[in-house]
Amino acid sequence: MRTYHCFWLLFWAGQPHQSFLTPLSKRTSGFPEKEKVLVLSGNSRQDLHRSKRSWMWNQFFLLEEYTGTDYQYVGKLHSDQDKGDGSLKYILSGDGAGDLFIINENTGDIQATKRLDREEKPVYILRAQAINRRTGRPVEPESEFIIKIHDINDNEPMFTKDVYNASIPEMSDVGTFVVQVTATDADDPTYGNSAKVVYSILQGQPYFSVESETGIIKTALLNMDRENREQYQVVIQAKDMGGQMGGLSGTTTVNITLTDVNDNPPRFPQSTYQFRTPESTPLDSPVGRIKANDADVDENAEIEYSITEGDGYDMFGITTDKDTQEGIITVKKALDFESKNLYILKVEATNTHVDPRFLYLGPFKDSATVRIQVEDVDEPPMFSRPAYIMEVKEDVPLNSVIGTVTAQDPDAAKNPVKYSVDRHTDMDRVFNINSGNGSIFTSKPLDRETLLWHNITVIAAEINNPKQSSRVPVFIKVLDVNDNAPEFAMFYETFVCENAKAEQLIQTLSAVDKDDSYNGHQFSFSLAPEAASSSNFTLQDNRDNTAGIFTRKTRYNRHETSTYFLPVVISDNDYPIQSSTETVTIRVCACDHRGKMLSCNAEALIHPTGLSTGALIAILLCIIILLVTVVLFAALRRQRKKEPLIISKEDIRDNIVSYNDEGGGEEDTQAFDIGTLRNPEAIDDNKLRRDIVPETLFLPRRTAAARDNTDVRDFINQRLKENDTDPTAPPYDSLATYAYEGNGSVAESLSSLESVTTDGDQDYDYLSDWGPRFKKLADMYGSMDSDKDS
Repeated sequence: MRTYHCFWLLFWAGQPHQSFLTPLSKRTSGFPEKEKVLVLSGNSRQDLHRSKRSWMWNQFFLLEEYTGTDYQYVGKLHSDQDKGDGSLKYILSGDGAGDLFIINENTGDIQATKRLDREEKPVYILRAQAINRRTGRPVEPESEFIIKIHDINDNEPMFTKDVYNASIPEMSDVGTFVVQVTATDADDPTYGNSAKVVYSILQGQPYFSVESETGIIKTALLNMDRENREQYQVVIQAKDMGGQMGGLSGTTTVNITLTDVNDNPPRFPQSTYQFRTPESTPLDSPVGRIKANDADVDENAEIEYSITEGDGYDMFGITTDKDTQEGIITVKKALDFESKNLYILKVEATNTHVDPRFLYLGPFKDSATVRIQVEDVDEPPMFSRPAYIMEVKEDVPLNSVIGTVTAQDPDAAKNPVKYSVDRHTDMDRVFNINSGNGSIFTSKPLDRETLLWHNITVIAAEINNPKQSSRVPVFIKVLDVNDNAPEFAMFYETFVCENAKAEQLIQTLSAVDKDDSYNGHQFSFSLAPEAASSSNFTLQDNRDNTAGIFTRKTRYNRHETSTYFLPVVISDNDYPIQSSTETVTIRVCACDHRGKMLSCNAEALIHPTGLSTGALIAILLCIIILLVTVVLFAALRRQRKKEPLIISKEDIRDNIVSYNDEGGGEEDTQAFDIGTLRNPEAIDDNKLRRDIVPETLFLPRRTAAARDNTDVRDFINQRLKENDTDPTAPPYDSLATYAYEGNGSVAESLSSLESVTTDGDQDYDYLSDWGPRFKKLADMYGSMDSDKDS
């Protein structure tokens, strides 16, 4: 029955919810009323392969913040293997074992050594085991149990924010949502009312209220006006224990701002405004500012001004300054004191953002009267036009009048005016002006092809007050006359083939004319009189401002005449007629049967297909550089072959040389032959040193072979003497290794190479008995025997 009970407890221990199995024990200042014991049950059955746990599962409960002077008792561990003779020892491990929780190893009593805080750690998981004190082996498997910390009301509610900030529109209805505050209690919400929070308002009535359970703040007063009061500070309290007496509490501050709505229309502080402005005020210049006051702010206080009526409706305008919300009255048309000196306007100010909810408060606009008095000033002369455009032919004689400007004083005094040209606009002094009547005339020749337009400025100033002056631009266009002869559109240099046929076209000519032609240019081409009869070429006018040069004879000889110069006369059809003589250069060249130029006696006009001189020079330089590089590389390699393998820049004596190379193994026949050191009878007399290339080859000195069974010391001394007297040895200290190998072996040689010297025949049949690894060798020597028999 006990075994079945332990199996059920193990399955239950893996479930996530355990607290319902063991009722909560009441906390006392000392030991609990009923001792809590975890019992171990033994299991002596030997036929089971796996021993089952015999802990009787339970949970321990402790209240937090224990204030007693003694250690707080937790519970007791007990094993049914414990006979009370002290042979068992209880040990504890897990969360806080040995620090927060200690166990009496003899009795199994568990105690807490420190005050525990459930908010820091609510559950501790520990493991207990009973072991044999003498052998140290466990008598029960290790089991796990839980210590839960019960909560007490030791934490006051804490708001998520120290200060809340909220805003609502002014004039809101009662019950309008403002903000929700939230307070949390670190105590256990599942244990009593320690974490049950209730909200109340301490400051902010009668304007606002708070819901006790949700912490939602709402408006409690109707029509709160921002213009009367904008900021409110509300203090909210959160109290645990459901708000009962003895509960802990916390407070927070909520700053509530009333935002503006458009519930106030604009109002002018006065009904009439008066301004004075001189008649010389420039256009778009301000005359004055007016402002309608609006108790609202931001976009609700934005005002748009307009002129609704008045005799100056078209003379003045008004705009709104977005920064100050002022109306700026500006001049739209030029003022004239002599014409009108008083204007009366009606200006209206209107809100741009009107809230329909507050239209009952009245129209959201206001109006005022503006009187503007124009003052007389001494004005500068005024020209009859804002600008003048004049035309003049480029061949006009000097001092010819091309036009007249007119200006007069607009004042009642009508002061006389004098004229002048602003020389900054006429640096070459091409034009001049009569200071009395304003007539403009030429002072230098004009050329349309050089400059088509002349833009000058004329100044008109009062004679009595030169500071009163005005300016006007004058645009003078220079008209064209036919004063330029036509000329070739480009420089023509062509060629004719030696095998050319008569009447063959060799070049087409075109011309240009700097003069302007309203109906288009019409050029005529002809040969110069001196070349018309004796020329080897003819010229044909195509009547489309082009002409063609044709050959007159069948063949040309470049050795007789290599170049022809053909004069061509070009004329236009304007009045007066202008003409010029241009020259076409024609070279005689050798051509193929298709008329493609091959060569001329002079430099060809068109180079044949191939490489240019620069390209050939570049290729030649590359070849030379490549050859020099190859020669230098070969010389360096040749020099390296003569250098010794061991190079010292300074003193060649007493240096340690490291070769740092690895031999090629037994098959490397080019490496140092150390066979002579291994076997004194195998000395090769023809071996030379390989570490340097000697400048002078010494005849190899034959060394007598060591005697049979020579002593190792005699062998070493002999080799040492040979190295000391060797002229090819390096002239510095070096390390020589003398290895020695005996002359023979008791087993003699195992090689079959020496068997050919024996007189008797060998029998190799035994190789077949050595296994498959020697099959190849047995076949080889077996075949030799069969060949010998045959």
